[in-house]
Formats: sequence, C-alpha cells, structure tokens
Amino acid sequence: MSDKVQITLEPSGRILSVARGEPLRELLFEHGVEYPCGGRARCRSCRVRVVGGHAEPTPEDRQALGERAVAEGWRLGCRLIPTTDLVLAVAQWQGPVLEDRTAVAVQPRPGLGVAIDLGTTTLVAQLVDLTVGMVLATEVALNPQGSYGADLISRMEASLRDDVGDQLRELIRRRLGEMIARLLEQAPAGTPLQEVILVGNTVMHHIFCGHALAPLAAAPFETDAGGLAEFKASELGWELAGNPPARFLPCLGSFVGSDILAGVLASGMGQADDFQALLDLGTNGEIVVGNAAGMLCASSAAGPAFEGARIVQGMRADLGAIDRVEWTGESFRCHVIGNSRARGLCGSGLVDAVAAGLTGGLILPTGRLRDRVEPLALAEGVGLRQQDIRELQLAKGAIAAGLRLLADQRGCGLRQLERTFLCGAFGNSISPASARRIGLIHAGEDTICPLGNAALLGARMVLLGGEPAWDELERLQGRIAHRALGSDPAFMDTYVEEMNFPASLPLTQMMPEEIRP
Repeated sequence: MSDKVQITLEPSGRILSVARGEPLRELLFEHGVEYPCGGRARCRSCRVRVVGGHAEPTPEDRQALGERAVAEGWRLGCRLIPTTDLVLAVAQWQGPVLEDRTAVAVQPRPGLGVAIDLGTTTLVAQLVDLTVGMVLATEVALNPQGSYGADLISRMEASLRDDVGDQLRELIRRRLGEMIARLLEQAPAGTPLQEVILVGNTVMHHIFCGHALAPLAAAPFETDAGGLAEFKASELGWELAGNPPARFLPCLGSFVGSDILAGVLASGMGQADDFQALLDLGTNGEIVVGNAAGMLCASSAAGPAFEGARIVQGMRADLGAIDRVEWTGESFRCHVIGNSRARGLCGSGLVDAVAAGLTGGLILPTGRLRDRVEPLALAEGVGLRQQDIRELQLAKGAIAAGLRLLADQRGCGLRQLERTFLCGAFGNSISPASARRIGLIHAGEDTICPLGNAALLGARMVLLGGEPAWDELERLQGRIAHRALGSDPAFMDTYVEEMNFPASLPLTQMMPEEIRP
C-alpha cells in the first residue's frame, strides 16, 4: 500500500498528493476552508463534503454536524484525516484583492523595495522600483495563521499554547519570504532589493517580531513592545542577496497597529485643518478622530460579523458570497461574487441585507424580525436569521459608540466631522448608504470616503518617501493619543444606545413593539 493518497478538490478539479494519515487542515485552508473557531470543532464553518472515497466520521463530526449530515458525506475539515483517496467538494479561495497603486512622492534611490500589508486574513506585498516609484508586481496570499482561527482573539489564544506561538511566527515569516521570492522572480535581473517595509495590527506585529502576546491577552491589555522593529533578512529566514533590512512600522496602541498609522499617513489627516475620522472595520475595529492639531485613536472589539464569521451562513468575500443586497419595494435583489450560485453571506452583504430589511419594514429598529419567521430568504438556499442581525448589532454598536466617544473627547462631535475615511477590504466594499441606514456611520453620505488599501499605500509612502516620510511618520506618532475605550465609564451606556437601528419614523409614531427594548 502506498504511503500517499490523492485528494481531488471540486469544483476546481485540482489534484493533490498528501501523506496517508496526515491531517488535511492546512491544505484545506489554502483552498478556501475557514476555521473561525481555530479548528476546535465548535463552529461547523470548516465543513466539506466527501463526494468520492471514504472518510470515517469522528465523534466531533457527529456532535457538530449531526447524523444526517454525516450520512450525506459532510465532515469537519479541521478533523479530516485521509486514509484513502478522496474527492472533496471545496470552494477554492478566489476573493477580490484590495490593492493600491496610487502615485506617491518619491525620493529616488537605486534598487527595489517591497511594501507589505500583513493582514489578519490576507497578505499583500508589492515590489516597487525605488528610482521612479512604480509598482512592478503584486503578490497576494491568505495568512497561513488563519487555520488557528479567523479572528485576533483566536490567534492570541493559540499563541499562548505550548509551541504554537513559535509555529505562528515561523508560518508568517516563511509565507512572506516565499512571496518576496516570487516578486523578485519578476524583477529586472541584477537589481538589488534594498528594503522591506511591513505594516499590520498589533497582534500581527507581535507574532511576526516574536514578542510575547500575554500582555495583550489580560487586563490592562497593554504592551510596551509595539515600537519600530528592525531585522536583517537572514534573521527572518529570508535568503536574499545583500541581506537587506526589513522594518515593521510602530503601533499606536495596544490594539491600534502600524496599519492604522500608515492609513493616517495615506489619508493626509495629519495635515488637515478640519476634523476628520478614519475607520478600519473588522473584528478589531480601529478608529482615529482629529486633525493636524491632534488626534485620538482607539480600538473597539466589534466581533467578526463584518467578516462573515458567527453568521449562520456567513463566509469571506469569496466566490459565491452575496456581497450586495437591495430592496426592490417587494423583495430582495442580491448580487453574488462570480455571478455563481449563492453559497453564503459576506460582511458587506450582511450590512446591505439588514439595511434592505429595515427599509422594507421586515426588520424593526430593535433588530427583531417583524414577523418572527426565519430565515428571511435572500436568495435560493441563503437567508438571514435573528442571530445574524444580533451579531451585526453588536459589531456596529461597538464601532458607532467608539466613534461617538472619540469625537466628543476630541471636542468636535459627530456633526463636525467633515470627512470619514473607510479603510481595508470591508470598509471599501460596504455601501455608504447601508452604513448610514443601520447607524454604523451618522455622517452625510457625501462625506464618506473609501480610501482603498490605506495601510499598503502608507507603507509604500514610507518606502519611497525617504527622510521626509519618516519625519512625518514620527510627527504623526506624537500627535495621536491612544484611548482605552474599555476603561471609559461612558462606553457601555453609549454602546447600548448605538445598538438599535435608526428608526425611519419618529418614535412617537411607532408601534409599542417597535420601541420596546
């Protein structure tokens, strides 16, 4: 008997050879299977279907999926261990990539540079000609740490287990090294790589740099290891000619990373006279409010609803995800990524669906389904449940409360914000109208400005801008003060106030059940 088995992935048709008895968790993650619970057999989001061959069900399969699903061939990807050839129904990752090629100021120097946005879910690296500032090539990959959990809390919990922290560090360093190597294959022969600039949130910063995460995992949730980190390529296991330096830009606070600092740099907030806000919407929502005279920043634990996690039929913004929903006056109209059959609902689709449900009167301002019949059908096989709406309320309430408190503390209030920048993949995919309809953002629709991949743009500005860019980065650090919302006595009351959706009618005209908490 061969010590190898063949795994065929459908619908892509890709055929892989793996060791018999080797867990498929990492392989499946690379092909679109998500592990929101960190592979603990709790969330069922990693289920795949065995359509050829045989995989003996585990006790976790039976408990999480039920006997009927097991009999139909469903298995938990985090527990699947092949002993025979298998054909698995798996949707391969084909999500949209948020890249930025905006022209920036250049202090010319010879050679090449690489700018990297080290995201919790997605990694984006750009190869840049340092002489003229042109982006020569881009590499995109999933963060391999995702198999240990989709959100930062899962990653931190995993890192605190024996040896897992070292594994997470080596996983990300190796993956980024591979991406840089592929970029250099596309570079002009003989042109040296001079420098690598990285940005990311505080947890990604600490894992990459090898700093302990324990201070971030327990009160008061503060770290003193968030500064600029500098390495030689060889220290990271990267075999690069000339052994160039890699610099991870500094964080702004415990859960406000260098990706936000880079975003502020890219937005120009630090040079504006009027009051502005910057939002990076995700599991850990980051907020900055202010102007050239000074800014406040904070993080607000929104939960993973914006990324499709903890939603019954939630998923990443990949092939088959409903990403846009409209109310026609009689029913929902949905757009599906790839124009394929709907498989689930991503974050932007969730926000749209709830906004459309509110507009159609199917969802009440309290978040209750009007007829209390679920699921609320969106497309064939995909619906919205009461639990999904509650998850969105928790997420949007945390962001809206944080934004409101920072604006008040900065002395401008929400009404004085002349511009609100939205960063990151979710921030750029969300409909401003839907964001206003659910009360995530109260600013006028014409003042909401998607900023693209501001983190990557800011990293490239530092890479290309020479001393003036580093000086501006240092000035920004001195102008941005961090606030811990969790210790603010006003946060919880504000959070509760922001959880309800805006009413389309004055409260005095609403039915009692619509205004009852």
